[in-house]
Amino acid sequence: MLSAYPACFFKEDSGYSVVFPDLNYLSTCGETLDEALSMAVDCLAGYLYWLEKDGDTAPAASAIGQIDVNAVASELEASPDEAFVNIVTVDVAEYAKTHFEKSVKKTLSIPAWLNDAAIKQGINFSQVLQEALKQQLHVN
Repeated sequence: MLSAYPACFFKEDSGYSVVFPDLNYLSTCGETLDEALSMAVDCLAGYLYWLEKDGDTAPAASAIGQIDVNAVASELEASPDEAFVNIVTVDVAEYAKTHFEKSVKKTLSIPAWLNDAAIKQGINFSQVLQEALKQQLHVN
């Protein structure tokens, strides 16, 4: 599911600062606009991912027109010059699979005859275990 939140981008001497007013002024930065946008996606994904892991609900996103970049700049004591609001979007579940969820090695025991039969058929043990666990847990 795609999540979308407005973010204020502030041009600074060393690059761009990015602030999400709806998310307690969650912020990040980048040396270039492209890097700042990439960092904003990562920041948003991480924040929403950990909210969900902690069992918390993310606040509703404001419409882009409801964000007053000058008011945010004033509150942060930042320059509103060259500042703008943009929507940052991310599919948190997909992003987490690639960036937040690392594989861990597990050692397990199975009967030798089962091991031999699986090897003869070229079965990928890790894939089978993952699929079985997902099925048991009712997750994708």
